[in-house]
Amino acid sequence: MPRELVAISLRNPVLREYEESELKPGEVRVRSLFSAPKHGSDLRTYRADTQDYTKPFDKERRVHAGTPLSPAFPMKLGNMTVGEITEVGEEVVDFEVGDRVFGYLPIRETHTVAAQKLKKVPEGMPPEAIVYSDPAGVALGAIRESKLRIGDRVSVHGLGAIGQMALQLARIQGARWIAATDPIPLRCELANKHGADLVVNPAAQDTGVVIKDQTDKLGVDVALETSGNYAAMNDALRAAGYGGTIVSSAYYTGDSHGLSLEGEWHRNRLTIISSRDVSQPLRDHPLWDSKRIHEEAFTLLQEGRLSVEGLVHPIVPFDESAEAYREIDEAPERSIKLGIRYDT
Repeated sequence: MPRELVAISLRNPVLREYEESELKPGEVRVRSLFSAPKHGSDLRTYRADTQDYTKPFDKERRVHAGTPLSPAFPMKLGNMTVGEITEVGEEVVDFEVGDRVFGYLPIRETHTVAAQKLKKVPEGMPPEAIVYSDPAGVALGAIRESKLRIGDRVSVHGLGAIGQMALQLARIQGARWIAATDPIPLRCELANKHGADLVVNPAAQDTGVVIKDQTDKLGVDVALETSGNYAAMNDALRAAGYGGTIVSSAYYTGDSHGLSLEGEWHRNRLTIISSRDVSQPLRDHPLWDSKRIHEEAFTLLQEGRLSVEGLVHPIVPFDESAEAYREIDEAPERSIKLGIRYDT
């Protein structure tokens, strides 16, 4: 029987067997080739320790004020899968057996899914690039919100999947100088490889002072905070120049003691923008919406203008996916974006 990766309780991933459902008209069967989770959004659900569970979001009032929720188990894990169609149901006209496809599908060996939920893999596009389409879209939304202009100096705080895309997109947008910051050496090494002018370890250096000293004491025009870490947001406030802009594309969790609004925020007249690629309408609606943001990000990946070289790490076989998933939660310093391959 095929297997899938699920959490059977909080922070407890396992591989378990399942029975694939019967193929219905309009559906296709897919054999998985490559999968990846989202390290931010997926882990919040897996841990169930944020306001989404403890005080759910009231969509009418747009404030967290609801009754605490209990997560449902078993919980499917994973965000996107690339696979190959093995069966085609009646009424399916756009796909045939052997087509390579991708979609928002969990980490499991097979999928029976409505054909309309899938897209064909562009010829020559590797699965590592496809699974970066979500972080690239989030990063592109933040870049557009920042109003970054040609010649600007930029800092990127947090070098996970979204931060790595933000770094490259800032250069495409016209940034003259880019500082990248993260306490994890692997992520810093890859940011350096992908074009950062300065890499700072905030655990060992005063990020704000280092960046100010490298910019004639002025600071950056735009600081992009992508990590969801309060201390990183504080570094962004300190790195930004007078009248500068900080754009946060992150959901913040944990202890907020690392963030201080005592000094730089008030004295330097900074602007903080919250960016979320799927909160409609976007600020530049109706010309831009989430669909256009993500289509553009995908095109940049397909064209190779955004590189994912080395950025899907680690890549493990499906048999090791439970332990690998546990590790991205408990040992985040060992990963950037987890990839799961299905050996055949």
